[in-house]
Amino acid sequence: MRAGILAFVFLVATASSALAQSPMTQFMSEKDIMALIDKAKADRKGDAPLVAVPIVALAPYKAQLEYRPATAPAALHEKDAELFVVLQGAGNIVTGGKLVDEKRVNAANLSGSSIADGHSQAVVKGDVLIVPNNTPHQVIPTGGAPIVVMTMHVPLPAPANWP
Repeated sequence: MRAGILAFVFLVATASSALAQSPMTQFMSEKDIMALIDKAKADRKGDAPLVAVPIVALAPYKAQLEYRPATAPAALHEKDAELFVVLQGAGNIVTGGKLVDEKRVNAANLSGSSIADGHSQAVVKGDVLIVPNNTPHQVIPTGGAPIVVMTMHVPLPAPANWP
């Protein structure tokens, strides 16, 4: 079922590009993804809680690998939803509630040190979660090991004729 959900999400992303008559597609193999995880580990500076590495991009979509050995600040994206696919490890993704120590990062994004009164969802390799726009969210690694996720920001508005 998880594979079906993931396939559906990527189908939606590529279908919108097909509607725009774009002949470009992008692919990255599991071997390439594993190399990106190694690169993210090597690129980590000090005790940085997050290292992000681009995977594929097809405007207006981009997927990135996020190597998360520690808890990074919470985020809220006002103009796009965010899809998470757990590639390695385990953790909790906290959603909803309210950002603590809220700060504006740029014209469309806020961050905070944590989330008050959110819902914590335990996640493991293969799990998929989509966070709607304007929803605080935070990824917290568990089990003493990093969590690695693929994320994709899905800009608003939704495509025409969306079910």
